[in-house]
Amino acid sequence: MEKELIIRGSDSEVEIALLEDKKLVELHTQAKNEAFVVGDIFLGEIGMLRPDLNAAFLNVGVRKDAFLHYTDLGPQVKSLQKYTKVVQKKQYNSSNLDNFKLEPDNRKDGLINKVFHRKQPILVQILKEPISTKGPRLTCEITLPGRFLVLTPFANIIAISKKISNPEERKRLKVLAESIKPKNFGLILRTAAEGKKVAELYEEISGLMAKWKGIYDELQSNPKPRKLLSEIDKASTIFRDLLNDDFNKVVINDNILYESVKDYVKGIAPDKLKIVKKYRGQKPIFESFGVNKQIKSSFGKTSTMKSGAYLVIESTEAMHVIDVNSGPKSSKQNQESAALNVNLEAAEDIARQLRLRDIGGLIIIDFIDMRNNDHRSKLFAAMKNFMKSDRAQHTILPLSKFGLMQITRQRLKPALKIETEESCPVCNGTNVVQNSMLFVEELERAIALILQNRPTAKIQLEVHPFIYSHIKRGLLGSKQWQWYREYKKWIKLKQNPEFHLLQFKFYDGFHDEIRIN
Repeated sequence: MEKELIIRGSDSEVEIALLEDKKLVELHTQAKNEAFVVGDIFLGEIGMLRPDLNAAFLNVGVRKDAFLHYTDLGPQVKSLQKYTKVVQKKQYNSSNLDNFKLEPDNRKDGLINKVFHRKQPILVQILKEPISTKGPRLTCEITLPGRFLVLTPFANIIAISKKISNPEERKRLKVLAESIKPKNFGLILRTAAEGKKVAELYEEISGLMAKWKGIYDELQSNPKPRKLLSEIDKASTIFRDLLNDDFNKVVINDNILYESVKDYVKGIAPDKLKIVKKYRGQKPIFESFGVNKQIKSSFGKTSTMKSGAYLVIESTEAMHVIDVNSGPKSSKQNQESAALNVNLEAAEDIARQLRLRDIGGLIIIDFIDMRNNDHRSKLFAAMKNFMKSDRAQHTILPLSKFGLMQITRQRLKPALKIETEESCPVCNGTNVVQNSMLFVEELERAIALILQNRPTAKIQLEVHPFIYSHIKRGLLGSKQWQWYREYKKWIKLKQNPEFHLLQFKFYDGFHDEIRIN
């Protein structure tokens, strides 16, 4: 499978599109200076205990309080409490845990007010970003993820990804992990660790231990609730989790992001540095790689597939509902075979849509009815296979007797919604547009005004492709040549397909916009 990462940076946000075989499968948007990102580690302070919810609300140094449920405390919360306390009071003078005595595991069925008291400081990590009116959800099970492994303070365990199926490789990795594991830390070996040498794993552990030392230093320096460690940016996170031999292109339009990603890749996989490229095209980067077109066709209430069948996707507060429709095209196959083919095509598109829109929670899918039990089993197996590449935790149930399939998918942040319908920017919904002759007159008035104020300026006019063609039409008799003869100035033209029909902009020779008003 061919994977491409297209990254568009702007002053306010970063947008990341993941393409698999040219198909858009994930779209991530991250605002710059975002307050909460999954994986960030904070020093929190218990603000309010809610025994009725068996939960606490914490002040983490920003306006919105965060939520911590008892089930997210983890077995090692008592060791974490002790560590937070002794480091803040400077009674423990090392970031290593070699001489740290671990506390007994916490009970699974205890009460939050038996564990914490108000104003108590505690290290916490963002488990889920804020969703709707809810604040971020926290966990006390601190993890420091790398490309090959995850470091877990106080856990003192070794776990290996289930996706590594070879028994000999699992045994080899366990022996390696035991030889390099820091005392009183746990290691979770990820799928990417398969086949790696001890030096590569040890190097990553050293880097993660340096991050832990940074948390230790911050914990000692200031007792106020605040962020202690930021997760790497979204682009680098995707690299860390997905980078493999299938990744063949990473294209970035922003210089700062390009250098940042290049440095990160150089650190984790120098052999992959050649796939990171700076975008130098004239068109906007998402348009050049067909991302904009796929966004417009993939979002909205209806998603149409190649066969003409389509999905209707609707969301409520409690769940998401997907209805599969065969579409207007008639099939020459018998009804049962046609239903199977449409359902299999729909299952593949549904798996893509769940990733693309980042839909989480309960999902109910109403497939086209099938009576053949073999076909129903085949659809269930296909759905599980299509969902294999989804990094979010999920559970898929077989078709019910009503032909419904239930899926639960991990919800880490709000589902991505992009409005594909809008009021016409030309007429503002009035169904009346400016006369085309008057629009050309408006352009000519603007040109005359610019030349009056800036007679020596080079002028470039950017317009919609239809207007561009109209102005260019006629060669020497075109509007562009008429303007040259009238104003003794060549007006350079550029087309922008992202403009609405009657939108235009003027630029000078330094490509600075010339504002008319």
